[in-house]
Amino acid sequence: MNEPNEDGLKKLLRRVLPRVEGEPEPGRDLWPAILKRLDAQSAPAPWFDWALLAALVALVACFPASIPVFLYYL
Repeated sequence: MNEPNEDGLKKLLRRVLPRVEGEPEPGRDLWPAILKRLDAQSAPAPWFDWALLAALVALVACFPASIPVFLYYL
């Protein structure tokens, strides 16, 4: 971006976005909390996920021509 456009964008953002009052950054490191939360949420896959996978494998085994269709929808 050239300088006039960049200055105009800065002015527009300052005008549109409200100023943040108080502390602009968190008071502590949030990454350990995120990792802890992700570890708490990790659970084994439900039974219906395995059933859908088995059905997909059975369909591909019975109808090999359907492989491009399934790959298209991925």
